[in-house]
Amino acid sequence: MATAVLFDVDGTLVDSNYLHVHAWRRAFHELGRDVDSWRVHRAIGKGSGKLLRTLLGDDDTERIGDRAKELHSRYYLETAGLLRPFDRAPELVRELAGRGVRVVLATSAGPDELEVLRKVLDVDDVVAGIVSGDDVEATKPDPEPVYAALDKAGTAPEETVFVGDAVWDVQAATKAGVRTVSVLSGGVGAAELSDAGAVAVYDDAAALLAGLGDSVLLG
Repeated sequence: MATAVLFDVDGTLVDSNYLHVHAWRRAFHELGRDVDSWRVHRAIGKGSGKLLRTLLGDDDTERIGDRAKELHSRYYLETAGLLRPFDRAPELVRELAGRGVRVVLATSAGPDELEVLRKVLDVDDVVAGIVSGDDVEATKPDPEPVYAALDKAGTAPEETVFVGDAVWDVQAATKAGVRTVSVLSGGVGAAELSDAGAVAVYDDAAALLAGLGDSVLLG
């Protein structure tokens, strides 16, 4: 049984990835850089700085990156009313906490976005800690967010499991020595997640909750 479970939030616990895609596309379009939605989606889960360099390159990131971040945040927050937790996601968090597992949320979101996500999830009373994009210098796929979450949990990598939806989650956790369970709810395929190193892949939080007793989280 894992002593701690570290959860990504966007695309894992909250249905938000495609709202991020839309917000980034609007931001890029307004700044004269149209980027295909599929390319934006492929970069979701990275920190905003890495996402921008992936999609715009170094020169345009230096030129318009800060403004793109501002516009993305504005357009994303405009759609906050559409945010919802995935089916059974809050129950999954509460079930683990009720079994004595230390739960930490590890997200790349900044303060304004994180505030909205916390309200949507409504599990603050049972989580042991939260790591946001403002708490680290380097974001996923760098392992620093996972190390920070381990510090919050107070557990060793070998007794901890990370749950996320992106290849970047798997890469970051693996570099930190933490096993990853992946979910498909963020839009990344099972084969790609498994190839990245996920030890198990579930459809979504509800499927993970249904199979919790046989999962590496409790096994």
